Order: sequence, then structure tokens, then C-alpha cells
Amino acid sequence: MKGAQMIRVQHDTFKLAQVFTIARGSKTAAEVLTATVERDGAKGWGECVPYARYGESLESVTAQIESLPAGITRAELQEALPAGAARNAVDCALWDWEAKRAGKPVWELAGLARPEPLITAYTLSLDTPEAMRASAAAQAHRPLLKIKLGTPDDLPRLRAVREGAPEARIIIDANEGWQMETFLDLQAELHALGVVLVEQPLPAAGDEALSGIERLVPICADESCHDRESLAHLRGKYDVINIKLDKTGGLTEALALRALARSEGFDVMVGCMVGSSLAMAPAALVAQGADFVDLDGPLLLAEDRSAALHYKGSEMDPPEPELWG
Repeated sequence: MKGAQMIRVQHDTFKLAQVFTIARGSKTAAEVLTATVERDGAKGWGECVPYARYGESLESVTAQIESLPAGITRAELQEALPAGAARNAVDCALWDWEAKRAGKPVWELAGLARPEPLITAYTLSLDTPEAMRASAAAQAHRPLLKIKLGTPDDLPRLRAVREGAPEARIIIDANEGWQMETFLDLQAELHALGVVLVEQPLPAAGDEALSGIERLVPICADESCHDRESLAHLRGKYDVINIKLDKTGGLTEALALRALARSEGFDVMVGCMVGSSLAMAPAALVAQGADFVDLDGPLLLAEDRSAALHYKGSEMDPPEPELWG
């Protein structure tokens, strides 16, 4: 006879160490939803960050999760919910539950190699050039910095960051904030300043303009890439895709997207929303062997989960079973 089955969801808040600003706005806390699956004496959990950019809210995602039958399987879940935050939290919770019930780690259940430590980017939020120079100088020991831009006047900010961290590799994330003219005007300067990647320079709805242009710096699809269905629209426009579990709708689709993207010649970045260690843990499996890793969410927090991920500088250890997986 089967034991009790239930899926619960709760809203958790984690204060940030400092205000985090992108082109769309600022936040002082990570507002996340935690889904817990309990069946047959085992519990699994997962985390998601609803994102207004994709029409999600804490309330709408909670309602999606609460609509699911308690005994839903991972395979059924892929059909029951679309790619997005709700499916991500439950998919990761089911993976964790399966691992706990089987007494085996998720990587083994998924047929993956044992995960190794990763080097993650560290994100500097959008600010004045002077403030960004100071932030870059404080983090200049890190090998990879990601800077939030996306305004008509970003060159002074980029130059300031390079002055503050002369040795670091730099990723730029415009968060759809530029127009084509701005991007084309900036490209030569980006290359000259040693930028290694530009994320989503144009709005997703207008990225057709990227087709066939000369690339001085590789271009990465973020808001334009959600799941495997996205790839057909990215060919010829992007060199790299940013896989985020809140976009793919969980680890199941993220692993499938990684495999297909690689087979089609895309490089891979694995990124995150601003969340806790629980959100980064499954993403760490997808990030194994990635060309770029951006799983610094916990480094931006003033508080985190118990059994949190361990970071030594920019090196991130794989999750312990006490956290997830």
C-alpha cells in the first residue's frame, strides 16, 4: 500500500547582501517558491523564481503547483505544465525525491558523470561608472565577472569595470536593453576591452536583426531561449545559449536542451535567477562541461539555506545530499 502523497509550496524570502539592479529594475531580496514532494516516506524539494518578464508571479506559479495531482510523475509533469518556474520547482523536487527514495544521487540516476567543482561568474549590478569601478576592484580577484548593462550610455560603465578589474574575463548582460544601432556602435569597443560574451543585446522580439551580422564577440541567447523548441529560432543569430532551469521548466528539460544545443553547434552557458543554493544545486549538474557558468545567486545573498553550497572564491562545490540530489 502506498504511503501519503502530497505536493506543498511555500513562499520564502532571502535578503540580498546589497541592492541588485538590472536594466528592468532593482531588488533587495530574493523572492522564491519552494516546492516539496512527499511520498512513501521520502521527501524531495526544489526552488523556483517566478519572473514577471515571462508573465509569472508568486501567486500564478503557486496556483500552477497547487493544481497538480499529488502522485504526478516527472514524465506526466512535462505535459501537465509548460516550461517555466512552476514546472522547474516540482521537476527538481521530484528528482530529489527519486534520489532520496533510491538512495542514489541524481547524477547517477540521470546517467551523468560525478559532478566536479565549477568556476562561476560573479555578477556586478547596474550602477554609476564610479560605483561599478569600485565593485569591480573589490572583485578583481575573480577570474570571470558578469556586468549588468542595457542603457544607451554603457560604454563609460564598461571602461570603468575594466579599469577596476584589469585581468578578469568579462561577460556583458544587456537584458534586452540595447537597440541594434547601440550594439553595432559598441561591438568594436567590447572586443577591444576583452569582453568574452554578450548576453541578449536586443529584445527577444527584435533579435532577427542579429541574423548574419559580423560578430566581434560571441552573442548569447537568454530571453530568446527557453527550451528545445527555441533552438530553431536561434540559428544564425546566436553562438551560445543560456540555460536556466526556471526557463526550461526543470532539470529534465535542461539536460535535453543541453544535449540538443551541443549537437546543433551551440556553445552552452548555464545561468540562474537570483535565488538560494537550492536553485543552484540542480543547475550545477547541467553546468558540468559548460563553456560559461553563472551560478552565483548565493554569493549575492545575505542569508541562504541550511546545508548551503560551498563557494571558495568563485569555485563552487557540487551540492551535498543534505541540500539536494
